[in-house]
Amino acid sequence: MKLKKAIDHKIFEIVSEAAAELNQQVFVVGGYVRDFLLKDEKKKDIDFVTVGSGIELAKRVHSKMEGASKLSVFKRYGTAMFVWEDTELEFVGARRESYSEDSRKPFVEDGSLEDDQKRRDFTINALAIAVNKENFGELLDPFGGISDLKNKIIRTPLSPDITYSDDPLRMMRAIRFAAQLNFTIEENSFQSIIKNAERIEIVSKERVMDEFQKIMMTDKPSVGLKLLDDAGLMKFILPELVALKGIEEMEGQTHKDNFYHTLEVVDNISPNTDNIWLRWAALLHDIGKAPTKRYDKNIGWTFHSHEFVGSKMVYKIFKRLKLPMGQAMKYVQKIVMLSSRPIALIDENVTDAALRRLLFDAGEDIEDLFTLCKADITTKNERKQFRFKKNFNLVEQKLKEVEQRDRIRDFQPPVSGDEIMETFGIGPGKEIGIIKSAIKEAILEGEIKNERESALNYMFELGKKLYLTPKLKRSDL
Repeated sequence: MKLKKAIDHKIFEIVSEAAAELNQQVFVVGGYVRDFLLKDEKKKDIDFVTVGSGIELAKRVHSKMEGASKLSVFKRYGTAMFVWEDTELEFVGARRESYSEDSRKPFVEDGSLEDDQKRRDFTINALAIAVNKENFGELLDPFGGISDLKNKIIRTPLSPDITYSDDPLRMMRAIRFAAQLNFTIEENSFQSIIKNAERIEIVSKERVMDEFQKIMMTDKPSVGLKLLDDAGLMKFILPELVALKGIEEMEGQTHKDNFYHTLEVVDNISPNTDNIWLRWAALLHDIGKAPTKRYDKNIGWTFHSHEFVGSKMVYKIFKRLKLPMGQAMKYVQKIVMLSSRPIALIDENVTDAALRRLLFDAGEDIEDLFTLCKADITTKNERKQFRFKKNFNLVEQKLKEVEQRDRIRDFQPPVSGDEIMETFGIGPGKEIGIIKSAIKEAILEGEIKNERESALNYMFELGKKLYLTPKLKRSDL
C-alpha cells in the first residue's frame, strides 16, 4: 500500500535526501500516520525512526533546513528534535527495549524497524511510512493497524500483559485514545489493564495527570472516566471519587449514586466550556459528600457542609496529584465551595443582600459558577429540568440588576487602610481591620452605597464607636 500523498511535502524530500547521504533507512511513524489515515489530516509534529543514528540524521536534516530552530539533542535517549516552518520534527534510532519490574524506564539497544514497531503502545500507532527514495510512501503494517483503525479497536502489538506491565502509562493512553477517538479497547487488552492496574503506581503523578487531563478535555469525559473506573485505575488516581459510588437505603429511603451523577455533570458542562479547571470543579463539586453522608430518621439522607469539606479536599487532591497549587487550585476550591449557593437564591423572596454576598464571594467567576449549577441539573423529569433552569435564569437576571446598581463584583474597598490610619492618626492594628470589615459588611447588607462618600461618612461614625479621635476633617479627604 502506497501513501505518497501523506508525505507529499518538502520536509520528506529533505529527510529522504539526508538519509541517502548517510545510507540510512528512515520512516514516519506514530500519530502522524494514524491521523492521516483516520482523518486525512497532516499533524504539525512528525516522528521519524531511522535504522541507525537518529541524532546524526537530525543533524544532517537540520543543516539543510534554513530558518530552523535550534537543534535539541538528547543523547541518553538517542533522540533529537527541532522546529521548521511551524512543524516539530523528532528523530530517533530504531530500538528494542526491555524493562525491570519496578520501573517504566527501559533498557534500550539498537534494533530493526520491526523491533521499534513492536515496542509501540498500540497497533494504530505502530504504522510506518517509508521515506527513502526506493520505497517512498510504502506503508509498513506488521500488526494489523489498518484493520484496527477501520474497526475502531485499541489493541497492543505484543501480548497486552507485556505492553502494560512494561510501561503502565500505556493503560492510561489506551483509555485516553478510546475516549478521544470513540474506539473500543479489545477485550484481552482491557482484561490485562484490570490485571495490571496496580502498576500505575510506579508512574509519576505528572505523567498520569497528563493523560487524565486529556481525558477530561474530550467531548464526553464520562467515557474515559468510566473506563478508568471499570479498569480499576480510578481507585489509584482519585479514590475520593470512587468513594461516591453506590446507593444506600435506610428505612426505605435512598440517595442518588453521586459517582454517576458527577460523571453526568462533567458531560453536561463540557459543551459549554474548554476551561479544564471548570471541568475539574464539576468533577469535584460533590467530592465532600462521601465523608459527610449521614442518615437522619426525621429528614432522611444528609450531606451537611459537603461543599466546605469538598473545598478542603481539593487542596489535598491537587497536592497529591501534582496539579498546579496556585490560581488553578484556588479557583477549583472556590467553585466547589460556592457550588450550592445559587440554589438557595432561587426563592422569590431572596434579598438583595444575599445576592450581593454571592457576587462578592464569586467575583469574576460568577458566570462559571452558574455554568456549573446548570450542568448540575441531571433530573430526567423534563418539567423539573425546565423549572430549575428557568429559576437559575431568573437568579442570574437579579444578579445582573444588583451588579449594575451596586458594583459588587471585583469589590474594592472605597476607603483604604492607609486612609483610616491617616484620618485617626493611628498605626497598623486591629482597628483598621474592624473598620474595613464593617464598611464592607454595610455595603453588602445595603446599609450604605458602594461609593466613597458614603463609606467615608460611615468610617467617621465607626471611629466614634471605637473612641478614635479624627486627626483629619471630613473635608480634608
